[in-house]
Amino acid sequence: MDDLHGAQGQDMATYVSFPSPAEGSNFPAVIVIMEAFGVTGHIEKVCDQYAANGFVAIAPALYHRQHPNPKLGYDEMPAVQQYMGALRDDELVEDVNVAIDYLQNHYQRTHGQKIGIVGYCVGGRITYLAATSCPGLSAASVYYGGRILAPFGDGPAPIDLTSNIKIPVMGNFGDTDENPSPADVATIDQALTAAGVAHDFKSYPGAGHGFNCDDRGSYNEAAAKDAFERTLGFFNQHVK
Repeated sequence: MDDLHGAQGQDMATYVSFPSPAEGSNFPAVIVIMEAFGVTGHIEKVCDQYAANGFVAIAPALYHRQHPNPKLGYDEMPAVQQYMGALRDDELVEDVNVAIDYLQNHYQRTHGQKIGIVGYCVGGRITYLAATSCPGLSAASVYYGGRILAPFGDGPAPIDLTSNIKIPVMGNFGDTDENPSPADVATIDQALTAAGVAHDFKSYPGAGHGFNCDDRGSYNEAAAKDAFERTLGFFNQHVK
């Protein structure tokens, strides 16, 4: 883990995975935004998956204002709700901007390279928010981001900032998910279309929330494999 230094002087633990040095010394980057459970072993595996495909991948611990780097169990929902309830959109934007600055200006393997962002669960929501508010990104992939239609703290909801998005957006959703529901996904799709944002949404039949995580009962291998291949191709096109 590396420590990134935020604008408010706080350290933000960050998992970093990178391709083999035999493949070169400078690579495009992907910021991987955690699920509601923190930078778990699963999120670290996701980073490693992108690194194996030619990207430096970093996953910042976005609960750092409450705990340096909590890794919550999938059955610890009261704790998850407590941590999530303390998130604020302005602080999340600041944290993603810190990660972008780190990759652009302080990390030797990514200087001058493009940056993509992908997020899962609450991280999907944060990814959408970042697409609206964080310069320096080249593409964003949202996995089942709930509460895009609602703010965290004061200020507008991410969906109300959709017209700010200047990068392509991908969305991967499960059609049995309730957060976001299929109706929510349709609303987000319509907002992107109205704003003229290039986007590619796909909903997987029979897949629910968390379908990408092979440590959860909701894991759907076929949907996870297809969504990763879609996102990898998307990043190969827009970030490499």
